Order: sequence, then structure tokens, then C-alpha cells
Amino acid sequence: MDIVRSWREQKIMLKRRFPVLSDEDFLFELGNRENMLSRLEKKLNKSRVELESLFAELQTY
Repeated sequence: MDIVRSWREQKIMLKRRFPVLSDEDFLFELGNRENMLSRLEKKLNKSRVELESLFAELQTY
């Protein structure tokens, strides 16, 4: 996947699309992206595949 949007832009887009998300949901320690993705999966009730698809979709806007 080619990254065309910054992480900041992606967070803003996701927060607009899913108002239930907060800045805390996107916090992660360097090298530990898995914890953040797990939190997002639970909060949005989406599988990892659906979440990755959502991130890929953000790149097309």
C-alpha cells in the first residue's frame, strides 16, 4: 500500500467518520502498533482485515 496521507490526516478522517474515536484510541508506543490496532478493532467492532481495508481506503480520498 502506498502511503499518500500523513498519519495526522488519517486520524482526523477516521475521527470524522467514527465520532466514537478519541485521540487516546490512536496512541501507540514506537514499535507497538499492534496495541493501537487492537483497540481500534474493539472500539469499531471490525476485524483486522476490515481495519486494514479502511486504512487503505483513506489513501484514495
